[in-house]
Amino acid sequence: CFLCHRYLQPPGTWIQCTLESRELLALCLKKIKASLSKVRLIDAGFIWTEPHSKRLKLKLTVQKEVINGAVLQQVFVVEYIVQSQMCEDCHRIEAKDFWKAVVQVRQKTLHKKTFYYLEQLILKHRLHQNTLRIKEIHDGLDFYYSSKQQAQKMVDFLQCTVPSRSKSSQRLISHDIHSNVYNYKSTFSVEIVPICKDNVVCLSPKLAQSLGNMSQICVCIRVTSTIHLIDPSTLQIAEIDGNTYWRHPFNSLFHPKQLEEFIIVDINRVQERKKGAGAGARSNKHTLAEAWVQKTSELNTDHQYFCCTHLGHVLNPGDLVLGFDLANCNLNDEFANKMNPHNIPDVVLIKKSYDRTKRQRRRNWKLKELERDREGTDTDDERQYQDFLEDLEEDEAIRKNVNIYRNADIPVESDTDDDGPPRISLAEMLEDLHISQDATGGEGANMMT
Repeated sequence: CFLCHRYLQPPGTWIQCTLESRELLALCLKKIKASLSKVRLIDAGFIWTEPHSKRLKLKLTVQKEVINGAVLQQVFVVEYIVQSQMCEDCHRIEAKDFWKAVVQVRQKTLHKKTFYYLEQLILKHRLHQNTLRIKEIHDGLDFYYSSKQQAQKMVDFLQCTVPSRSKSSQRLISHDIHSNVYNYKSTFSVEIVPICKDNVVCLSPKLAQSLGNMSQICVCIRVTSTIHLIDPSTLQIAEIDGNTYWRHPFNSLFHPKQLEEFIIVDINRVQERKKGAGAGARSNKHTLAEAWVQKTSELNTDHQYFCCTHLGHVLNPGDLVLGFDLANCNLNDEFANKMNPHNIPDVVLIKKSYDRTKRQRRRNWKLKELERDREGTDTDDERQYQDFLEDLEEDEAIRKNVNIYRNADIPVESDTDDDGPPRISLAEMLEDLHISQDATGGEGANMMT
């Protein structure tokens, strides 16, 4: 095939073969299998030909027993002519009717953190290799496939890696009444739960009770195959899978643009409090603390807020921290409106704030991206992508599932620098592979043997 450079293995299989490879040798020998039936093949190998000559030459050594047990051996050359045609897959692509199934992945949120994480998982497990096309739209991705089985494999992968639900449909394209063959196009719709990392959520009373009498106001600290929640007032943690979420749905109270910057006026670490009846597990990676904070926009006033936070292990007096102001906002949530006002905290702190410009300058690593068609890039996409990179630096658990590559353009600095934002160590980075020679026999390259 002159488009995808695959070779036809009769009757209808197309295989990928590089020049002078074992696969191509086996394919050529099958063409003369009948001629070799009366002799014994001893050796076979390629004779070099110019890559663009459309000629392949094979040097064969054969033996045959003749009169009185004498063995005759002969070496001869077989020349093949390569004929170009178009395979069925490329023919469908050229006819603009190339896909048989599409997987539509959607998430109804304003932030794309979950999609950036999902993109890295797809790259790591190489699930993008069978896609014909990837199209990015404003609230998700579309993956096009040449067969329904490949699309179903992608749906199964998504359900194992992110909390989601799916449904499928199919449309009849054509029907041959003589052979009773139906041609369908399948569509799989995958909806990811609309909760991202660093979201503040309000659980239903029934769900909060089933999770070990948690507070209804929780912070999402991570989204993997489940939603990881933490109660900032008790450090109690819980995991919610996709099925549980769709039975007891809840929404995010704020979107990331509503984050406000606070300064820590005073902070006190709190000893572990006594567990209540039926309480669940607590986080060992966080430290409970009570803090007095003040908005950086209100430094000329004496207005301070008191809150409990799960970030006692990273915060000190004078630090800047991002959080949400619940005291001066209008919560439009069915569960939050029914809560006792005394149980709603004034401020929920999300993460420590660092100088973004300095972080970008010191970042000596990079990620790979999927090749996809974009409808239009939003100006907010770059800020969201930087947020995702910062989350990777701060969360080791997410980092284990992502391939991080060394950026040779940035000089290496010492990893022992304790001051400043968290960083990724060199031990966690992979070397980016650059292929300098054309292994398929390109112009000026050595042929593979």
